[in-house]
Amino acid sequence: MGDETTSTLFGRAGHWAIALTQRKSVTGTDDEASFGVWFADALRAATVFRGAKIWTIEVEPGDDRHCVAMLVRGAGRGTILLTGHYDTVSTRDYGELEDLATEPEQLTRALAKSLSKVETSAARLARTDFASGEFLAGRGLLDMKAGLAAGLAVCAEFAESAGPLGNLLFVAVPDEENNSAGARKAVQMLPAIERDHDLKIVAAINLDAIADDGDGSKGRVIAMGTVGKLLPTVFVAGVPAHSGFPLNGLNAATVAAAIAARVEWSPDLTDDSQSQSGTPPSLLSIRDGKVGYDVTTPATAFATFNVLSYRRAPSDVLDRFDRLCLDAASDYLDQLDQRRGSRHSEHTAHKIPLYRYEALMQSLEAEAVLNLDAVSRSVAGGDLPLPEQCRVVTEEAWRLSRLPGPAIITGFGSIPYLATNLSDGPNAARLKAIVSSLAAESNARYSSVVSCTEYFAGISDMSFFGEVAASGLDIVGNNTPMWKDGVRWPEAHGLANIATINIGPWGRDYHTPLERLHTGYAFNVLPQLVADTCRALLGSIDDP
Repeated sequence: MGDETTSTLFGRAGHWAIALTQRKSVTGTDDEASFGVWFADALRAATVFRGAKIWTIEVEPGDDRHCVAMLVRGAGRGTILLTGHYDTVSTRDYGELEDLATEPEQLTRALAKSLSKVETSAARLARTDFASGEFLAGRGLLDMKAGLAAGLAVCAEFAESAGPLGNLLFVAVPDEENNSAGARKAVQMLPAIERDHDLKIVAAINLDAIADDGDGSKGRVIAMGTVGKLLPTVFVAGVPAHSGFPLNGLNAATVAAAIAARVEWSPDLTDDSQSQSGTPPSLLSIRDGKVGYDVTTPATAFATFNVLSYRRAPSDVLDRFDRLCLDAASDYLDQLDQRRGSRHSEHTAHKIPLYRYEALMQSLEAEAVLNLDAVSRSVAGGDLPLPEQCRVVTEEAWRLSRLPGPAIITGFGSIPYLATNLSDGPNAARLKAIVSSLAAESNARYSSVVSCTEYFAGISDMSFFGEVAASGLDIVGNNTPMWKDGVRWPEAHGLANIATINIGPWGRDYHTPLERLHTGYAFNVLPQLVADTCRALLGSIDDP
């Protein structure tokens, strides 16, 4: 890479996209851990970046993963952050083609050949795409190394400009496909970066990918915000009974199942924006607390749900979720009463109380809290995913509370991704006006129609960089069992609150073996669009 010969936006974007893809970086692997240092060395070796400041940021002590930062200076303090993630999902799904998963040109030829006799709609579309010569396959090429490459092409052009206004700060992060540890660390470091380099970050451009199975019109977009995601959880404590005498108890698993059926696709938890239909909630996991087979009904059960929102606050989400849980449990108990008929059971509940996790914690004595803290630290040191960690700690909190069953405990089970959108602030207003104008002129400027949309449809690191209502985090933190030891959210909320948009590449089928990138847009239109946005915004601010 030190002998880089490409000098155009198109050439540089293509060059970096291939080079980054060829270096594997699957989330949670040694390749992801080594990628950051390698990436920083590759940037230092590029002649065009010899005047830039390049460094790495350790995600946390003892963690080998690094954010990669590069500052390309111009005149003044005004700075635009260009950011995206470099980690990818696994390559195992490629099967016998796994060795080619990160070799785009070879993989494209091999996939085209392997699909020749496959008659599914996805295979037919992929064959057409590959035959057109406009698409290139590769794990991570679309999601989202081509986006990073476009950012690097813009940085290179900026570095070669004569006295450009403002500065560009490029930050590539790991772990977006898991828990966004990289983005959250980068956000924590931004104030220090601004202070140490005398910068004023006025906006951020996230470079994440967009999928479109149609003509690309839904992929060639500038997103003014991003959808938010929460993971509400419900823990059900029942009254276990021998399966030969089921009327003597209340099966926790069946109560959880009734709640799952009520929440699934519930309109009450579906948040529509002004222009887009919301995604209904859906069950992600459900399990009972039994560790082996026996003939006793489950004493506990735990379920997690995916809930997306545009403008709905976490407090509103949890209020609605609680009501659905109570209504589902009440209706289910009515059904059991009807089925039981005249058969007597003194153990059947007439109403199941609901506690939020924070209320459960308030019921614990001081010694129990200390015991629970020890369990939380131990669980955090293992390899369980966050939702499962939350299940284990919630179950232990319930045991330590000594409250009688049955009961329902609600909370959250993972890292919150809050919805972002451009505010009415001056930087956000300028940014929105600039990209709206560029989109309106896009066909003439780029020979490609680009449009603006309210929200980026996927979950992304924009949730940490963009403008959000940080007050909503309090209820999430108080009701997430692993907030301190597992999530490890910083005390200062860990949100940048920068005017943030997404401008990224488009293609099809990311996270599948047919992941492929539309190269014309990614290598030509995208870097021009990002460069024009940066120039216009840096030229419009009072302190460039």
